[in-house]
Amino acid sequence: MTALALVETGIAALLGFGGGIWASPGLRAWRRQEGQCPSPTQALADMEEFYLEMVKTLARAVDSKDSYTHEHSERASVKARRLAARLGVAGTAARYVEYAALLHDIGKIGIDEAILLKPGKLTPEEYEVMKKHPIIGHQILSPVKYLGPVAEMVLYHQEWYNGQGYPEGRKGEEIPIGARIVAVIDAWDAMTSDRPYRKALRRDVAISELRRGAGTQFDPQVVEAFLAIEESLEAEKERRGNGAAPPAP
Repeated sequence: MTALALVETGIAALLGFGGGIWASPGLRAWRRQEGQCPSPTQALADMEEFYLEMVKTLARAVDSKDSYTHEHSERASVKARRLAARLGVAGTAARYVEYAALLHDIGKIGIDEAILLKPGKLTPEEYEVMKKHPIIGHQILSPVKYLGPVAEMVLYHQEWYNGQGYPEGRKGEEIPIGARIVAVIDAWDAMTSDRPYRKALRRDVAISELRRGAGTQFDPQVVEAFLAIEESLEAEKERRGNGAAPPAP
């Protein structure tokens, strides 16, 4: 059975297809042990929490397949939280953005490792396979209503601001703000990390590349907000290196 098939089997078991949301044997046993009879609202909340933990584990599994992208998803989620706040995205919407950053590459679990880990440039055919990962990610996440907005952000995180991205060629504000945030964070992390086919770019080069892509690949407002955060983090790092106390929270 492929990794993707295992995911889909897990989803079916978790959602209780054919037996209601409490058809999962593990969840039924836990409730019997606790002597509880869940309300429909509590049952749904428990199911969603269980599912979210499952997909977080899968995200870590995707990262672990590639030593070059180890902890990529975790780094992305931390930066997404800060960037969402700076752009005025708050509350539940901000949590969705953070989840999307954590799970944006979940669809790569359905991509052949020979393509994911190839040390050279992908062939046109391999690139077409790689381009399917946002769609696969959406298929994994969308069965859970709670993760619907997250699934949409994952689906569109490879869209370009000028409409030249994939999978649908959306442009500008047709692309969810969460997807535009993830796109910038994902590109930065890719540029500033070692890859199978190249060493990490210098920080100044990565900054130039982001600014060059503003208005074409990336939302210019998101780029400037992201770079402002990076500048403040770099300044804080220098202060700590000089023995200064970190700024008050």
